[in-house]
Amino acid sequence: MATQHPLLELKDALQYRILGQPELVESLMLALLADGHLLVEGAPGLAKTTAIKALAEGVHGAFSRVQFTPDLMPSDITGAEIYRADEHRFEFQPGPVFANLVLADEINRAPAKVQSALLEAMSERQVSVAGTTYPLASPFLVMATQNPVEHEGTYPLPEAQLDRFLLKVSLQYPDVATERAILQLAREEEANHARSLPQVASDDVFSARQALNDVYVAEAVTDYLIHIVDATRSPERYSDELAGVIEFGASPRGTIALERCARALAWLDGQDFVTPEHVQRVAVRVLAHRLVLSLAGQAQGWDGVAVVNHLLEQVAVG
Repeated sequence: MATQHPLLELKDALQYRILGQPELVESLMLALLADGHLLVEGAPGLAKTTAIKALAEGVHGAFSRVQFTPDLMPSDITGAEIYRADEHRFEFQPGPVFANLVLADEINRAPAKVQSALLEAMSERQVSVAGTTYPLASPFLVMATQNPVEHEGTYPLPEAQLDRFLLKVSLQYPDVATERAILQLAREEEANHARSLPQVASDDVFSARQALNDVYVAEAVTDYLIHIVDATRSPERYSDELAGVIEFGASPRGTIALERCARALAWLDGQDFVTPEHVQRVAVRVLAHRLVLSLAGQAQGWDGVAVVNHLLEQVAVG
């Protein structure tokens, strides 16, 4: 495997540009490689917008940002037909979803109809308006954000729609040393002294995606990740503590996503085979948001992240 692949160089450059959020940068690269979408939860000001804009800059991709609000309409995302009076005809005006990288900011502030319009485009990679189907750009990646602090006036994503996201990552505030480095980086950017990002062609992205198919997954590792997913559906067989905690476990889509992300992570690490550690490193990001916990489980203080971490301790490797 070529260690100097342009995407690997871009990942290193993004880690320098987006300080204090290595999991966000890695998750963006995983989503790009695995051809999926990313849901990010975090307070404002944690470099979410900066990260995806920098990725768009690095891959020469068209970038668009949609601020989700309660009065947003589906056509504000997908586009609509505009009547040209001088030509006596309708013309389709593409919406912001027709970009390579789309930031859906505060997706939970828009009602279900708007959320569904975006998530349908994410799933089908196309938009249908007035009986005509329009394909979306390729590569196509949506990064949706949620603010965990404010809940008034929000419309939480239904579980079936959460399952459409390949990964979910929750961001934390940086430590003091990283905060100092962020301040220094901001000064450099203001003085136009920031490092430029390596440029990645679309063909490089597609070749890297193809290379994932050559990353070897041993039968023992396959069994391991399948048992992790099975544990989300029958947790009582793996831990008495989780009896009655999970109402619905991860779907087969979650199994496919777990393997795909493990392959992508192995590729980013410069390895041509998947290890149990690769599976463990992505398991929370891939599975936690796909679980539906029972009311009893929530009352006991469990959440998806805690459940997946607990199951990783219970499911035997190999």
